[in-house]
Amino acid sequence: MIITRTPFRITLGGGGTDLSSYYENHGGFIFSAGLDKYMFVDSNRSVADDLIRVKYSKSETVEHVDQLQHDIAREIFRFTGVEKNIEISSLADIPAGTGLGSSSCYAVGLLHAIHTMNRDYVPLAQLAEEDFHIEFNILKRPIGKQDPYLAAFGGLTVLEIAKDGAVKVRKANVTYEVADELNKNILIFFTGKTRSADEILREQEKGAKEGKKIVVDSMHYIKELGYQILEAVECGNIDEVGHKFHEHWRYKKMMSSKMSSPEFDRIYEAARENGALGGKISGAGGGGFFTFYVPENQKTFREQMREYGLREMRYRFDFEGTKVLADF
Repeated sequence: MIITRTPFRITLGGGGTDLSSYYENHGGFIFSAGLDKYMFVDSNRSVADDLIRVKYSKSETVEHVDQLQHDIAREIFRFTGVEKNIEISSLADIPAGTGLGSSSCYAVGLLHAIHTMNRDYVPLAQLAEEDFHIEFNILKRPIGKQDPYLAAFGGLTVLEIAKDGAVKVRKANVTYEVADELNKNILIFFTGKTRSADEILREQEKGAKEGKKIVVDSMHYIKELGYQILEAVECGNIDEVGHKFHEHWRYKKMMSSKMSSPEFDRIYEAARENGALGGKISGAGGGGFFTFYVPENQKTFREQMREYGLREMRYRFDFEGTKVLADF
């Protein structure tokens, strides 16, 4: 039995520039943080039969991999050569469709489990690229490089993405004290709404591919903001992160009409009135989690967000990335 644990993530800067429609022309940049909220994947070999069992929100038992409805599990089994006699179950701290990278957490965790089961210990970057290949090239999902790499590496991590898709990974140069202060001042709240990001991402991809000026210019500025947010954190000037979040919010909304809503706009304005320097909706937008930078009066801020029906997610940063918890 193999059990893996893979972290969810929040984007701190550069979100969207990891999409191929942008980085293939301009190069991409991401600054993200792994969270201590996880996807757990348990894999096992049965001694009783050769059936394939996959348990998630549904439970499937099939004789052949082609019969699986769970598309990620099906394609990972094909990719790794698994044809029979495997049982997979998954459990997550955060529901799917909330913008924190759940599909890649599942894919990276499952790939990690199967490679470990096969005694094939691969580098983290390879896990990330295998996930990207399966989701982007095979399943044709409009994902970027961020989700696979943050699921694999966790931490306060910087991705520099070349035009050919090659990714250079490094840990942000952040002291423990600054990381702790950043952790304290970034508050995350669940909106109560889940959604698939695919439609929003496809709209963004379409605008970038067609060279729509407002989309491309917004992406350029979002990338520049990402560099500025990283510089602020590495210099210890973390309140600047909140101000940059606010600029990011304004530009992100220009890229898709589905990025926000009148309800979310009201929540955002209330957050600003009650001490948030800035914020964003994690992932592609339209639902999931609100992330706010709140340096002071956090008790009052939390009370106001509760009045809007938002539920806070307490967290710490994860610095381990995907890991094997059990191998026996």
